[in-house]
Amino acid sequence: MSRRFFIDAFVWGFVLWLIGYVLGILFFAIVPANLIGWAIMPIGIIIALWILFTRVKGDSLRYYVLVAVAWTVIAVACDYFLLVQLFKPADGYYKLDVYLYYAITFVLPIAVGWWKLRARKPA
Repeated sequence: MSRRFFIDAFVWGFVLWLIGYVLGILFFAIVPANLIGWAIMPIGIIIALWILFTRVKGDSLRYYVLVAVAWTVIAVACDYFLLVQLFKPADGYYKLDVYLYYAITFVLPIAVGWWKLRARKPA
């Protein structure tokens, strides 16, 4: 595993998850609990896109698929251990917003990777 891939997949994946986690804690005081995920999602998408376009430097679609898998595994594992197990939400945690968040976490790196690689090819 290269240093570049480690940073793109694991460091950025954890940083993105941590941003959402911190925003969730901050929003808990001002947003109804059932809307926190929906409030965080647009912010997370914008930050993830910025990271993908400016910081992630893959040279193949396979690279971006592996980044997508890593980001999704990090999100699922950290959510489970640091949200579900730690806070034990009374009404549960896994709802439509969470499943959409996992899907977006997986799809964004692949879509951006495809776009960046397609744009790089000569006509």
